[in-house]
Amino acid sequence: MWKTGNLLTIFIIAAVATAQSQDQIPDPDPLRFEAQINEFTAWDEKNDFPEEAVLFVGSSSIRMWETEQAFPEMPVINRGFGGSHISDVDYFYERIIKKYNPSIIVFYAGENDVSSGKSVRRVLNDYQNITKRILADIPHTRILFMSVKQSGSRADQWTEMDVFNQLVFEYSRSSEQLFFIDMATPLFNSIDRADDELFLDDRLHLNKKGYTIWNRVIKPDIYTLFGKQ
Repeated sequence: MWKTGNLLTIFIIAAVATAQSQDQIPDPDPLRFEAQINEFTAWDEKNDFPEEAVLFVGSSSIRMWETEQAFPEMPVINRGFGGSHISDVDYFYERIIKKYNPSIIVFYAGENDVSSGKSVRRVLNDYQNITKRILADIPHTRILFMSVKQSGSRADQWTEMDVFNQLVFEYSRSSEQLFFIDMATPLFNSIDRADDELFLDDRLHLNKKGYTIWNRVIKPDIYTLFGKQ
């Protein structure tokens, strides 16, 4: 369970971040991922995909995750594409989310958004918008948001990312179909910082040890949600 902090402080920080940035940073061009999305489409045209699947969607932390091996008893679909923002996931929504009619969506995105300079309030709004879109089209699904992680290469941005996590946690309490899981602190070392031993040399992406921890942490939640369908 994510620990809430002083919410007044959180919202003040978020408001300051928004005021400072004025949200002038444009969304990156989603068409930079057109080739990769086309690969997903081509695969779907040649293969059957499972009904009522557990859909993993988001950025490179999803793309690099060996989800089929990690959850062999589950009907898993992985539609992660590296470097993506929530705005990119939303742009390709029809092709990477809606078509699968998933029973559970495991969502990891927002880290690249905050790192690019977008305000936490804006990134939260993007997440709120896509969840509302999903639940309007797929009302039976449950959305499990994985908190964005701390990494050595982005340590200077952890304050903003922590605020974002806190805001998503609070938002997730607004619906019985929205869930939040802390995937950041299980990767901490003894001094509550990201443990470099769990990351690749880029100090950004998880290595096998890191994913082993993520598998252990998230598996009970996925199995519990899947059992509720």
